[in-house]
Amino acid sequence: MQTVLKGPSTEVVIGPDEPIVMIGERINPTGRKAFSAELQAGDLSRIPRDAVAQAEAGATVLDVNVGAASVDEVALLPRAVQMVQDAVDLPVCLDSPNPAALAAALKVVRGRALINSVNGESDKLAAVLPLVAEYGAAVIALCMDDSGIPATPEARLAVAEAILEQAQALGIPPEDVVFDPLVMAVGADHTAGATTLATAHLIRERLGSNMTAGASNASHGMPEREVLNTVFLALLAQAGVNAPICNPLKNGLAVRAIDLMMGHDEWGGAYIKAYRTLQKREAQSS
Repeated sequence: MQTVLKGPSTEVVIGPDEPIVMIGERINPTGRKAFSAELQAGDLSRIPRDAVAQAEAGATVLDVNVGAASVDEVALLPRAVQMVQDAVDLPVCLDSPNPAALAAALKVVRGRALINSVNGESDKLAAVLPLVAEYGAAVIALCMDDSGIPATPEARLAVAEAILEQAQALGIPPEDVVFDPLVMAVGADHTAGATTLATAHLIRERLGSNMTAGASNASHGMPEREVLNTVFLALLAQAGVNAPICNPLKNGLAVRAIDLMMGHDEWGGAYIKAYRTLQKREAQSS
């Protein structure tokens, strides 16, 4: 099963036999006070710089989120998308809970976008899936519904199956639904990582769907977070998560190492390229 995304003139394929697609997470004000303040002031100058840096570090899709407090996302998200695609020739992942902002951004996207996100809540499905169908986009689907986040892998799979049924009823093909098995903090529940991995295995086995995940969510509140993030990225990839949302500036080399070890990087070319890029960036910053 292949999910095809497009930039202004490029194509990115997410598939089980393809190299991992890194969705760059940096264009997001969450946890970034300076960026949040800039967005509130209408200053988008950081966005092209972040887009270029992530592309150079190996991201092939860029998440775009302008959801800072008091920001008019309907006005700002389309502008941010245009700036990203002016700076880099990559597909975008439109990250907003606001359907009106998603619709406004979809109108200016060049190529084929990924929408982040929908879940099994009835209101969410009714608001977002018609946009996916209308604009021919792909969508991330979180394995949660009106009852909240299911505690077991089997219950999360059931939510995924229900979302898939709703999507197909609107003519959205299965390959255009990218599932998120949900990553919770292991600091709050030491079994959370295992539940995510078991969910991913079930989705891959039963549905064959492509998957994403915010790997760094697992490490919140723990020391040496990058160690946990790197290990979890490898485990997620083995479970079938092939389009993680991550920080390529920190995780890029690890992701290419995972590809190499899984046989998705002929002669290690992508890994060597990522290593040289990292060396160059470190030399420039020293």
